[in-house]
Amino acid sequence: MSQLPLNAAEGLINANEEWAQSIIKDNPNFFKDSATRPQTPKVLWIGCSDSRVPPAVVTASMPGDIFNHTNIANQFHSFDDNANSVLSYAVDTVGVEHVVLVGHSVCGGVIAAIKAAAEPNKPTMRWLFPLVQLVRSLDLRGLSEDEAVNKVVAANVFRQVDNLCKSKPISAAWAAGNNVCVHGWVYDLATGRLRELIVRSI
Repeated sequence: MSQLPLNAAEGLINANEEWAQSIIKDNPNFFKDSATRPQTPKVLWIGCSDSRVPPAVVTASMPGDIFNHTNIANQFHSFDDNANSVLSYAVDTVGVEHVVLVGHSVCGGVIAAIKAAAEPNKPTMRWLFPLVQLVRSLDLRGLSEDEAVNKVVAANVFRQVDNLCKSKPISAAWAAGNNVCVHGWVYDLATGRLRELIVRSI
């Protein structure tokens, strides 16, 4: 059975020990409080699983600040019970006030979808198929590879925000007067900056 090289895995454990000690030094009761009090994050982050875009790190957040869900190419599919369960729990139980859908530059999932869209006789896996369909609906002619990827990344954020707003958890929240805001952001790997493309609410 394959496993991470021991040095990589052990490095994470060692780094965790150093991190925990640094937190305790600044706030001795932090972990005790985390374990005995309910979580109250105000933000649900739905992003890409790309290791270069860790939500807490790029927003300088602490444990408990962000409720998060990630997948390849930051998709929100109506048929995805996992994502819908996360959204429902975040809105109905945790009480988040903002849902942010975050795409990023140089997204491997987007690049794969662009390549798959150019091969109409080779259907991609089910997960990326909606993204492949989106790519095929866009005019990418005359664009460089980087320009095409950036255009699809942005279009994907708009599409997933639309999917979120049509979902049962958000529709029900809005119908009940719960003004949860749904945001669409893009993270630029080259600058480390987040940019808002759209925000929707009641």
